[in-house]
Amino acid sequence: RVRHAIALAKQGKQVALICSGDAGIYAMASLVYEIIDLEPCRIEVNIIPGISAFQAAAAKAGAMIGHDFCCISLSDLLTPWEVIAARVRAAAEGDFVISFYNPRSLKRRDQLERAFAILKQHRLPETPVIIATNLGRPEEKLKIVAFKDFNPDDVDMLTLVMVGSSQSKSITRGDGGTYAYTPRGYAKKRDAAQ
Repeated sequence: RVRHAIALAKQGKQVALICSGDAGIYAMASLVYEIIDLEPCRIEVNIIPGISAFQAAAAKAGAMIGHDFCCISLSDLLTPWEVIAARVRAAAEGDFVISFYNPRSLKRRDQLERAFAILKQHRLPETPVIIATNLGRPEEKLKIVAFKDFNPDDVDMLTLVMVGSSQSKSITRGDGGTYAYTPRGYAKKRDAAQ
């Protein structure tokens, strides 16, 4: 698809290469630049930013990425599992909110469980976990569960899984809905002023 778009652009045509989410986050933009790097050509490239799944999930669930966060793809098709596991460990030890992209597929079934086994050493059982499937589509589903209640069977390739940091919280509001957020630390500043 990218090669075809580049070939059309080389012919002087205006081409739009469309992908879901943000083109620069686990999507087509990096492949466009990789191909141009390997096969230099004189075409103009404009990347239009979009809303990524981690942003959409956090906004719909509350404000989970209110403090430091990271995104990790669990697909080991192009990245060895040892590298992914090292990244999960580093993010867990760094106490980041972690968004997992590509958590499962028909062939890749256990990466998510292995990632959660690493996280279990660094997260409390009540840590909120957002499970967001088909974001922005009519079949959209989003739920927030405690880390201890997370079930990987609720996840497929169209799901983003976001695990809170040690500071993340879930609350139930007056509308009966559960929301998750990660405080920025303003409470300490407020308490110090009083």
